Amino acid sequence: MAGTVTMYSTTWCGYCRRLKGQMDREGIAYTEINIEQDPDSAAFVEKANGGNQTVPTVLFPDGSTLTNPSLAQVKEKVGA
Repeated sequence: MAGTVTMYSTTWCGYCRRLKGQMDREGIAYTEINIEQDPDSAAFVEKANGGNQTVPTVLFPDGSTLTNPSLAQVKEKVGA
């Protein structure tokens, strides 16, 4: 299941830390990409958020994204 959900984040984002902790506790596997270190990922996040680098942005296997989702929204999307 590792790598099926991608979380775009930054090191300083409190919302990212909170969601990562919640997903870890629930056993939801994810790949984390720091958009400050990956320009292509930053551009993807901007495209998904109307030009804004809003994190966390979560990319799901079906190609859909959610911006700053709740744990319940993530669980619903991954079928957990």
